[in-house]
Amino acid sequence: MSSQMRGGTRWKRFALVMVPSIAASAAVGVGLAQGALAASFSVSGQDFKVSADKLDGENLIQYGGIAKGHDLKGDPAQHPVTISGFSRAEITNMCQSLVTPTPLGDITLQLRTGHKGEPAVAKNIYLDVAELDADAEFTNLDIGVAVGDESHKTKPQPHTVENRYAFSQRAERAVLTKVRQKAWATTAGTFTLPDLKLRLLSGDQPCYEDEK
Repeated sequence: MSSQMRGGTRWKRFALVMVPSIAASAAVGVGLAQGALAASFSVSGQDFKVSADKLDGENLIQYGGIAKGHDLKGDPAQHPVTISGFSRAEITNMCQSLVTPTPLGDITLQLRTGHKGEPAVAKNIYLDVAELDADAEFTNLDIGVAVGDESHKTKPQPHTVENRYAFSQRAERAVLTKVRQKAWATTAGTFTLPDLKLRLLSGDQPCYEDEK
């Protein structure tokens, strides 16, 4: 049975979506900053952290899925995720980090963008999200929409034996603030990153610390 909620809806710490795995090299990062490349990223089967002051997204669609990665022993594994898509999203003061052990100790790849008054902008973006903490406000939210519904405005999924009972939801707009997210992968039509800063840092220096 479908349920619908109309108007503005505010949920705190809702496991929704956010931002992507952007780049594992400065060359790719510069290309994205110039709006020259489509984006499709995963980071060697690892999850990565993302924080942002705000994400303002249009035409949200969200449903469950599986991401391929590795377990704690490094063996191939599959991970349940929330797949979330926006037709367009503006992201303010975004930080992405990935901590990797090396023979020289932990090294943190850290990327920052949208921190000087101009937000990062993504079009046709889809995210494989494992965890999200945020304050969230949705406009015209529909819960329990059938996956494969032709009225999806971003990434409809075909009806198959595997997903015919799948659950999804959509909203005309989603605004998330104080975002803290772990994700496995991202794809986007284009991703424009103003004032891009990409750094390799010594030690474990994630965008945020996990709650105790």
